Amino acid sequence: MTPAPELDPVRRRLLAGALLVALPVAAADGAITLVVPFAPGGIADLTARAVAKEMSAALKQPIVVDNKPSAGAIVGSQQVARAAPDGYTLLLMSNANAVSAGLFRKLPFDALNDFAPITTLGFFDLALFVAADSPLKTVDHLLIRARAQPGKLTIGTISAGSTQHLAAEYFKSLSGIDAVIVPYKGTPAVITALRSGEIDVGFEILGPMLGQLQGKVLRALAVTSDRRFALLPEVPTVVELGLPQLVAENDFGVSGPAGLPKDVTDKLAKALADIGADPAIVKKFEELG
Repeated sequence: MTPAPELDPVRRRLLAGALLVALPVAAADGAITLVVPFAPGGIADLTARAVAKEMSAALKQPIVVDNKPSAGAIVGSQQVARAAPDGYTLLLMSNANAVSAGLFRKLPFDALNDFAPITTLGFFDLALFVAADSPLKTVDHLLIRARAQPGKLTIGTISAGSTQHLAAEYFKSLSGIDAVIVPYKGTPAVITALRSGEIDVGFEILGPMLGQLQGKVLRALAVTSDRRFALLPEVPTVVELGLPQLVAENDFGVSGPAGLPKDVTDKLAKALADIGADPAIVKKFEELG
């Protein structure tokens, strides 16, 4: 898609995320629940909470972020699928919703027909991380070690079926290495495992890891993108490293239960034009990666 002349593709994606602040127009009063089917501390949680304060202040009603972590985002998705289509219960959707439809033989909801899509929220690049004192200085070093010691390298990701998990598995396949994938409940657990030396490498979205990089606790070996990340210009891309097939990103969207009234969806769409250029919202999303 060709971006508008005044905005680069990254900024256009970030501006789209600002639509989340408009969700409460769907409900006249009372608390609105935004279900996040991931653990606290990860990029999904950070994204939701980054806008909840502005949502609450603008609409003068509470916005509750409800974390429901589970494999394939199933538990939180089921909660929203079964909710009344009144605008009070919304879901932060991600790649995991698409993956779970193919990964699990049977789901407690219809992934295509039980939700009313509202908007794309944002796109986030992934990266390969190691501890700051790790002897693995580059992806080449990582591959050399993995091939010299088959089955010894450990790669941490969040839950099985997540974009991070699938990217790690694909990395193994593309590079032909024998490594052990270790799934954790959430990003904080991956960070702890990296810092303690429990795992050698982590595959995670950039946003929640930026503080660890800036504090020189972790290092990034590569971003899973075809362009370098603006805040980490020294970190190469997987394309530069000869793995163009590994370009991967996680995306978030917002939906409600099926049957959400058209006028609600229309109000949300219109809100994008009103709030999409808010510098404070754009800055916050840039900080989240």
